[in-house]
Amino acid sequence: MNLPPKVTSRAFDRLAEIGAAADGKALRVAVEGGGCSGFQYEIILDDPKDDDMILEGAGQKVVVDSISLPFLANATIDFSEELIGARFVIENPNATSACGCGTSFSM
Repeated sequence: MNLPPKVTSRAFDRLAEIGAAADGKALRVAVEGGGCSGFQYEIILDDPKDDDMILEGAGQKVVVDSISLPFLANATIDFSEELIGARFVIENPNATSACGCGTSFSM
């Protein structure tokens, strides 16, 4: 069964820290063709659109367009802080392989 993506409280908390909602922005998570493995994630702050699925928490929004939604079914959107940097990350059970860059995958 395909469930919508989940967003961790850590990801929502980070959006609150950067004040995304104060500017009317949401975190857009999209899947595009390209990258070194066939598909790549685009993660940007953007305005929500009419056909977006909106995931809300802590007063923040994460949006996924209808075309990307099947690619992100059952995925988890999180925020990671490591020595090499901090970033939003996607744990996607649909990906059959991923590139070392962390933003490119194949299905």
